[in-house]
Amino acid sequence: MTYLGIDIGSTCAKSVIMNKERGILDTFVIPTGWSSLEALKEIKEKLRIKGYNFEDMYCISTGYGRQAVEGAKKRVTEITCHAKGASVLFGEDTFNIVDIGGQDTKVISCHKGKVMEFYMNDKCSAGTGKFLEIMANRLNVTLADLDRIARDHTEQLQISAMCTVFAESEIVSLIGQGTSKPNIAWGVLQSVVKKVRQEYAKLSEQDLPIFLTGGLCEDVYFLKLLSDSFGRKVCSDPKARFAGAIGAAVLAAEADG
Repeated sequence: MTYLGIDIGSTCAKSVIMNKERGILDTFVIPTGWSSLEALKEIKEKLRIKGYNFEDMYCISTGYGRQAVEGAKKRVTEITCHAKGASVLFGEDTFNIVDIGGQDTKVISCHKGKVMEFYMNDKCSAGTGKFLEIMANRLNVTLADLDRIARDHTEQLQISAMCTVFAESEIVSLIGQGTSKPNIAWGVLQSVVKKVRQEYAKLSEQDLPIFLTGGLCEDVYFLKLLSDSFGRKVCSDPKARFAGAIGAAVLAAEADG
């Protein structure tokens, strides 16, 4: 039996294919687009091209669009799947996760692959991938460029507005004043770091190892800013954006015995 974890988020849909020994055979990511159902069709087509038949796989779905995955054996919350996936990915017993997604930011305390405590920012896009996407678009750069150019900042610019709409207006004003892109980019990344710290402060056990999952896991400079803010190293891995899908695939393998 081959196991499939599908994590359909608000921005991207991630898939992980796993064998019975829990070894990862393949991963891929596609834009979610306007419809989770359309994303599922594309996932099935990619599986077919890779030589897999969705109907023959034991699938568990998670994420924002998990209910759209018809044929999934189970649909599990992304909180549960991220805890399981991060436990497998990082090999830690007790730790905390910072997960920055497209629509929300989550902080999760985990023990042996299970959720002990979690909080999420789900009422405002500040501190999320969508916030960064909007700000990057305003600066006419990609998200990867935002991380890269922020390293060249010459001023520790503070974005005072936490609301995305007001923050965008503030950036428009800064651009009009001739403020450099690197300084604005640094301020944007720092505003996300600040929001993450506010959420993280709610956790009961804050001194545990910290791992970053989600779409920013390969943004080296952001990871440095986050580590500087915590005063200790925040670790990640290129596969950490697949943490939810990895967790779903592992749960599928466990459920199948």
